[in-house]
Amino acid sequence: MFFSSPSSSSSSSLLLSMVGNSDRRFLELSAVHPCCGVSPAVLLHSLAALARDILACHRSASFPTHRRTLREVARQVAALLEFLDEARHRAAAGVRLPDPAPLVLSDLHVTFQCLRHLVRDCARRGARAWLLARSGRVSDEFRLLLRSVATALDVFPLGSVGAPAEMEEVVRMVAGQARRVPVGTDPADAAAAAQLFRILGLLQGKVPPDRAGLEGVLRHLQIRTWTECDEESLFLEEEMGAAFSSDELREISLLGGLRGFMLYSRTVVFDELDGRRSSSRRSSSDHEVDGAVVLDHLNLEAFRCPISLALMAEPVTVSSGHTYDRSSIARWHGSGKLTCPVTGERLLTTDVVPNCAVHKLIRQLCRERNISVAKHCDSGRHRFSKTPPPSGSPAAGAARLLCDHLVGKLSKPGSADVGKAVYEARLLAKSSIFDRGCLVEAGAVPLLLALLPSPDPYTQEDAMAAVLNLSKHPRGLNSIFKSGGLTPIVEALQNGLRGETQDNAAATVFYLSSVEEYRIEIGESPEAIPALTALLQKGSTRGKKNAVVALFGLLLFPGNHRRVLAAGAISTLLDLLSSDREDLADDCLAVLAALAERPEGAHAILQSSAVPSLVTMLGSPSSMVKKEYCVSVLLHLCNIGGTRVVNLLDGIPSLMPALYMVLAEGPRRAAKKASSLISVLHGDQVTPALPAAPLGPVQ
Repeated sequence: MFFSSPSSSSSSSLLLSMVGNSDRRFLELSAVHPCCGVSPAVLLHSLAALARDILACHRSASFPTHRRTLREVARQVAALLEFLDEARHRAAAGVRLPDPAPLVLSDLHVTFQCLRHLVRDCARRGARAWLLARSGRVSDEFRLLLRSVATALDVFPLGSVGAPAEMEEVVRMVAGQARRVPVGTDPADAAAAAQLFRILGLLQGKVPPDRAGLEGVLRHLQIRTWTECDEESLFLEEEMGAAFSSDELREISLLGGLRGFMLYSRTVVFDELDGRRSSSRRSSSDHEVDGAVVLDHLNLEAFRCPISLALMAEPVTVSSGHTYDRSSIARWHGSGKLTCPVTGERLLTTDVVPNCAVHKLIRQLCRERNISVAKHCDSGRHRFSKTPPPSGSPAAGAARLLCDHLVGKLSKPGSADVGKAVYEARLLAKSSIFDRGCLVEAGAVPLLLALLPSPDPYTQEDAMAAVLNLSKHPRGLNSIFKSGGLTPIVEALQNGLRGETQDNAAATVFYLSSVEEYRIEIGESPEAIPALTALLQKGSTRGKKNAVVALFGLLLFPGNHRRVLAAGAISTLLDLLSSDREDLADDCLAVLAALAERPEGAHAILQSSAVPSLVTMLGSPSSMVKKEYCVSVLLHLCNIGGTRVVNLLDGIPSLMPALYMVLAEGPRRAAKKASSLISVLHGDQVTPALPAAPLGPVQ
């Protein structure tokens, strides 16, 4: 068999792209086996490229663990690269290889793929604690791969290549060393791992580990800053999501313990937040991509789809310029929503364009950091956030110790540590129901509420965000009200120093309104509903959306209807129906439909002369959700306003065609409402008009 010509480099590039784009889990050494017909020249070219990748990764990355083994791997790969380059050069002279050579090269290609994966995994930022805890497995993988290299070199026909004798001798020496060199856990790694597991044992027993022990492990792992520690916890959460998807119970237990160790260390060891609102915890919109971007400084969280929050497997750009995962935006459009989910801007077209630059960047980042973009991992992360760790586990003990530590810091409002403690509490309450429960049990709620009047805008924002996250926990709701939290929350809603604080306060009111007793008390607060109405009028888009859903929750108590009307919400709600944010307009219609159920609300809507606008909206190419709400409002107006409203609607010729379209194309509930309204308009169900209730001041 002859080597193919050097022009086969395009084939080897294709082979490399196939092996480089595989979606795999961390420490999962999957590989693509070359097909039977691939030429030796292609294999040699690809093998040389793989070897260069391995060496480049070893030169550029930092390896806190497995250093001795990685040096040996790099030395052997460098020696083999010289032989591979020599073999490629011999191809130009038409050197013939015997038949066993392609099979041996294919096996070596698979081994090099796995070696590259493993070296990259060892260089993965955020995975240092996991690598230390699994050092035995990593050493075993390196040992098996080096033995595979030795086996392949033993049977390769070196003499047929025509390489210099000294080069053949080097290859034989590499084969011998790959078989004989002991590969195991470095003594320093073993000592650090023992210390790590000792600390996990202390956490399991809810015994606070000493700071010196924590610092010793972090020093060995070269974790020197708060941000690097945060990267570790984020990576471990990602791996826990993948482990939950696969029901790997032992993996989940160890990952949870390591996450607890990192969260505890992040809070106890590092006194300052480097890059306070760092990219590791901030989501942002699309990144401009150019050739000078350094992958290490990019935040993978920014490449999650704004709709699904999953890493974008197939990013596409809509006409507003924003990028989403294709499947998510397709479902968004399929539900009848014709706006940009981020900005609310009405889209000129539902056509999407593949964002090849973002797709390439995501793939590069995933390859560099060995992160899977499989959708099942994101469902696993959801399960992780909902599933408490086993009682008596290191994860549970670490969470309780951490919450006690934070509460101790929060209880000293004059100290310099309060700002960091509030931010840590905010992050801890964000991702896990169990962590929220631990914070509530530790007594964090009243301390966070006491910080809402803080003159520092960031402390106030962090405290409000933490209270919001804790309000998502049933015991958190109870603790907020028992601690008298309504007053400071409403004050933050009215006078928050940052818009984000006001937005989060409105969202907190929404969660509080989920309890009947609380929604009554919120309505009785003289400032709560007016503050929500003011935010609905002048707040940010997010603030308006939070305010309108909070009003909807409060309207579940009939006594709050008159309070919402007295606050002047009707005119603001009607103004927002023309908002470019279709989801905001839908929510405003939902509130109008709730208000129209009662006579005072129906008469207020009629007095505003909103009926023609509602009919126009019903006939426009809007979502079926919006059409259903329009029908609901009109039906309530007819039932309460009687013949006067029916006559008004009969004078609008475009109404009936729009209703019949909803009847024919809408979901069952919308069609049923449209049918009822048609019957009313035909005179089958007309009710006499009810008198309007006076809109005096609420007592």
